[in-house]
Order: sequence, then C-alpha cells, then structure tokens
Amino acid sequence: MQLRSDNIERLRREKFDVLILGGGINGAVSAAALAAKGVKVALIDKGDFAGQTSSNSSNLIWGGIKYLESWEFLLVNKLCKSRNQLMRSYPSTVKEVRFLTSIQSGFRFPPFLVYLGTLLYWLMGRCFTRGPHYFGRAKLKQREPVINTDNVSGGFEYSDCYLYDNDSRFVFNFIRSAMDKGCVAANYVESVQCQRAGGQWQAQVLDGISGEQFTISAKVVINACGPLVDTHNQKIKQVTEHSHLFSKGIHLVVDKITQIERVLAFFASDGRLFFVIPMGNKTCIGTTDNQVDKPSSEVSEADRQFVLDNANTLLKLEQPLRREDIISERCGVRPLALAGRDGVADWVKLSRKHVVEVNQAEAHLSIFGGKLTDCINVGDEITAWVAKLGVAVPEPDKIWYGEAGTDAKQDFLHRAKAIGLDALTPESSSEPLSERFWRRYGLRALGLLDAIAADPKQAQLLFAKAEYTRCEVALAAKDEMITKLEDFLRRRSKIEMVLNRQDIIASADLLALCQVLFNQQAEQKMQEYIGAENEPAMATINK
Repeated sequence: MQLRSDNIERLRREKFDVLILGGGINGAVSAAALAAKGVKVALIDKGDFAGQTSSNSSNLIWGGIKYLESWEFLLVNKLCKSRNQLMRSYPSTVKEVRFLTSIQSGFRFPPFLVYLGTLLYWLMGRCFTRGPHYFGRAKLKQREPVINTDNVSGGFEYSDCYLYDNDSRFVFNFIRSAMDKGCVAANYVESVQCQRAGGQWQAQVLDGISGEQFTISAKVVINACGPLVDTHNQKIKQVTEHSHLFSKGIHLVVDKITQIERVLAFFASDGRLFFVIPMGNKTCIGTTDNQVDKPSSEVSEADRQFVLDNANTLLKLEQPLRREDIISERCGVRPLALAGRDGVADWVKLSRKHVVEVNQAEAHLSIFGGKLTDCINVGDEITAWVAKLGVAVPEPDKIWYGEAGTDAKQDFLHRAKAIGLDALTPESSSEPLSERFWRRYGLRALGLLDAIAADPKQAQLLFAKAEYTRCEVALAAKDEMITKLEDFLRRRSKIEMVLNRQDIIASADLLALCQVLFNQQAEQKMQEYIGAENEPAMATINK
C-alpha cells in the first residue's frame, strides 16, 4: 500500500508530459513505451490495472487466422508479424502451442479448404512456427481421443501462441516496467472531468480508496479506457470519428479434461470459434460472441448453457459437464472499433484491430479496439503521436519491450543454482521455481533469490492449493500495488481462476496471505473480500 500512497502524492504535486487514462493493455504499453523513452508519464485506472477486458481473455496470442475468411490479409499479415515479435521478445511468457481443429460435417467450407487456409496463414507468419498438418477423422481421433468425431469430416493442426501465465500478469508487467522507468501510476483513481487551458490538461480525479479529489496536470491526455473510451470522451466533449461496438464473451474453467497440451478448436453451434484451452491442471472452455449495448456485462444462465452444451456435443467425456463442474467463470466485453457514430455495422465481421484517433488541436488521443497480439504496435504508434504533438521524447530509438537478455537470465539461473532453489520446489508444483520466477518477474526475481537465501522458508507455498510462494506474495505487497485482495487473487496471480472462490474463503491460508499483503489491515481486507461474495464473483473474453 505504501507504493500507491507515494504515487498518489506524486500525482498531486508533479506535472506530467502525458496522462494516460486506463491501465488495460493499450494504456499499459503506452506508458511502458513513453516512460522508457524518457517522457514523464502518469497513468490512472478507475479500478485495478487490467481489471476489465485485459484480464478476461482466452490468454491466446494469435495472428488472427479467422480474419482470412473476411479477406483482411493486411491485418493478418500485421498480426502475424506482431505475434512473432512477441515470441522473440518474451520467450518465457509467449509460447507456441498447437491448435487441433476439427470440422463438423456440413460446415460452410470443406475441411481441406480450411486446411489450405492454415497453410496460407503459416506462410503469412513467415513460417515462424511449426507447419500445419491435415488429418482425416480417424487420425484426428487417434491424435486426441477426447474429441467427439461422430459428426466430424476432417481436421488439421497448426500453431499459434498462448500466455503461459494469465493475461493480467502480462499487462501488469508493462505497467511495472513503466514505473521502473519513472512512470507514476495508481489504481482506483477515476478521471471525473478534464479541461484544457493554457496548453495544459487539468484532470479532476477521485481517489476511490480515500474518497479525496485532486488535480493532475499534463500536456497530453491519452484515453485508453477500453470499452469506456466513448463514455469518457462524451464526458469531456471530445468528438471522434470512431466509436465502439461491444461483443460479450465468456469462458468457463473446469478441471482438466485432457492430458494433451493442445488447444482444441471447433466451430460452435452458432458458427463461431470455440476453444478448449489448457490452463495448468485446469481447462478453460469458450467463448461466446454476442453483441451487447453496454461496456460491461455479466454471465447469464444462457451463456453458461451455450458453453456447456457445445462442450458436451464436441467432446466425448466420461461424464457430461454440468453446472456444478464450473470452478470459475470469465466474462468480459470486447470493444470493436467502428468508423462512424451510428453504431450500425455487421459487428460479427468487425476485427479487433486498433485505431488511434488524435485531436491535435487539443493534444488528446483516443485508442479504439486493440488486442494483446498487437500491443507493441500500439506502444510505438502512441510514442510517435506524442512526439508529433510537441512533447520531447529524449530517447526515441530505445527499445522499450522484451525480457532481459540471455546473459541476465543465465546470471539469474547461476545464482538460483548456487542457493539450491529448484531443490526447494514444492512437490505439487508443475515446474521448477527458477523457471517460474524468471517468467513472472524477470530481473525482479533476483530479489526473490535474496529472500530465499536469507530464509529458505520463503520458498514454501503460502497458499497451499496454488503455486505462489511466500516471497512472491511479499514481492507483490511491496511492488505491485495490491489495494484489494482480489487484485492479487484475480489479476497479479491466477488463484481465482483455478480455485472456486468459496474454497478460497474457506481456506485456512487466506488470513496468512492477507497478513503478508496488508499487515495490520489484513482482517479488514479479508472481510471486504468475503463480503463481496454476495455479488457475482467470476469474470472474461476471447482475444
């Protein structure tokens, strides 16, 4: 909590080159790019960082293979380049995964024609991943017995990528990187009103924790509020050519249904893509794709039934999935960029491409659309626009993204070996502590080694049913602006995705976790979390 308090005080008294509204993927990469290049940046979010769309995806990093059907070849080419760049830049986090796709009899295209599309997709991806393969029904069944092939005419396997950890951890690491480079960020701070006078924006903001209001001063404002971009623009009278349409998507998380580490891809009963995604010892299933008229949404019983019905039809399970098998739910709204203000379009064909709209006279930028795959392009584009608006960018050519280099990683692994870190890996863990620490924290993991060298008990799991050690929780308390218990359980970690919330509440470890995160406020924060269980607890969407 001290980090947040310090940053709130800095937001009050300092002046900034750029104020970013929104800590989702678009705001996070904008902050990381600008701060690394020497721009003085502030970032606020009315909730927690990555609290909405950016923490509710399917955790997939993909080049947009479905956009081939709508002939958006330039977009697919761009997204494939972006995917490859993320794979090179984040090899510990963005990993190649095979997609095994089955085509039902009577589908709008024959399976071999769809397979030819995957060959084109692979070529457009510069053959950076393993090549695709075509399978007949019998071979497909042999490849993955859990697929129900009764009505399947063929299928194929191809590659894309996924985030080994959760999407919100990926997003937060950009914000943490920005703070390391001088960005002043705070969660639970809402922009109430923005006015421009004398070449400066004066943003009236509300601290959602203390209830106090104060002013942030900046030369440029970037509206990166995701689904709320239009809402905030209307509030401050910014007129744009683009607007958003909204698509709701949900996923259900259940116990692991196959030991094969592939994404199973189908076309659901409504013709849209439907995934069965590995998530450690769990499986994530979805998504729905329904137009909604609001920037927020909740899981309905119809949504649940759609996912369960399709899973039970497309998979051959020993027992059909039931409502009682759902561990957690993820529900969110995809903001789709639309040219025009009337909100009319064939929304099913709208892609997730981003659009940056700029009011140069008032130094205001709005980011519409976007997805995880395209995030580096967003950061670069925003930096270029900020420079055009007259803000000095001291180090324009500095690379702002990517893991620390091979030498740094080898130094970390050498130090980890010297203290016997991997020998301390809990028996229940699915990978050595050295690999997990580096992937999640990069150079900050060196501090974890110091903590464990001083006290080996810091390598023990603090929460018995989840893979988070005592020293990781202590690091989160110090460096990751954990303001509410849900910030850690749902976004900095993936505990809430793999454990039922009622099981979390019943755990004897919950108070100990709160004591590390919140010290004297531990009991209060735990009771706030338990009290929130009277409301729907699960949240998400497909990217």
